Amino acid sequence: MAYTIRFTEEAEGDLLRLYDFLLQQDPDSTSLAQRALDRIAQGMALLRQFPFTCRKATRGNPYLRELIISFGVSGYVALFEIEPDDIVTILAVRHQRESDYH
Repeated sequence: MAYTIRFTEEAEGDLLRLYDFLLQQDPDSTSLAQRALDRIAQGMALLRQFPFTCRKATRGNPYLRELIISFGVSGYVALFEIEPDDIVTILAVRHQRESDYH
């Protein structure tokens, strides 16, 4: 079974925010920011086949989960929900050093 991946507007905004942050670190090069987005996309590809392998975000909801995406010395965390009809909705994405989802 293959799941369909979709993003909320908030999650899309998170990706843009993270990309912009990395561009600010090196305004003359987009390579770091592009590598980060590529790594996030690779990590999310796992969700097409195995979303239940990711850790539960809360005890009360087995369908709300977090995907850990390594990148460099830390990485990113994607909050997602497994929905009926084989859909995985990405709700938010943050850097692991951020205090919480935006």
